[in-house]
Amino acid sequence: MSIKSDSRHLYLQVIDRLKQDFEQGIYKEKEKLPSEFDLAKHLGVSRATLREALRILEEENVIIRRHGVGTFVNAKPLFTSGIEQLNSVTEMIKQVGMKPGTIFLSSSTQSPTEEDVRRFSCSNEEEIFVMERVRTANGEPVVYCIDKIPENILPNKFSHGEESIFNILDAEANRRITYAIAQIEPIGYHEKISPILECDPETALLVLKQMHFDEMDEPILYSVNYFKADKFSFHVLRKRI
Repeated sequence: MSIKSDSRHLYLQVIDRLKQDFEQGIYKEKEKLPSEFDLAKHLGVSRATLREALRILEEENVIIRRHGVGTFVNAKPLFTSGIEQLNSVTEMIKQVGMKPGTIFLSSSTQSPTEEDVRRFSCSNEEEIFVMERVRTANGEPVVYCIDKIPENILPNKFSHGEESIFNILDAEANRRITYAIAQIEPIGYHEKISPILECDPETALLVLKQMHFDEMDEPILYSVNYFKADKFSFHVLRKRI
């Protein structure tokens, strides 16, 4: 099929053709693409047209460029979720038929920071329980989690064996999370977290910061989750008003 078979801009046709090749496995995940010269020649377009198509594919996270090495096909995200859907990491992993797991890194009770006092509307004397974990899917680390909960919400003893913090609060603290206010931002390589998640140097992270509220509109959980961007994809449904 000719790349010049319709009236659209050539770079749009190149994008569609390359995506089709990726879908059909002509270029496999994490495989290096041919050089710009060879690929442009193969598609029958100029290198300028090809570069524009590759630029957009990189913005869409379909490919990744490694300076001085080449251009590679990105792996498709295993997990995708609407940002408007409040799912626990455990449920996201289960939904794709994988087994969720947890590696506990630390837990402690700390004095609240100024931000904690503001977030939870608590006093400086109330302590905050902080837990750091790595969530795994079929044994592979995929999310680094930091969870903060006012200590007075939790029972005297609670089970670290329960993987979902939602279930811990629901079953052991009798506090059901009903909604959250979220902020999401991409970051590059993180010196501490990227190695823990076994990220390649070029793998970005998606940071999801969420303040969770219960049925009484009280803030009960603040979480910061670092998702591997090559494993997770988030989208949002926007409606015209």
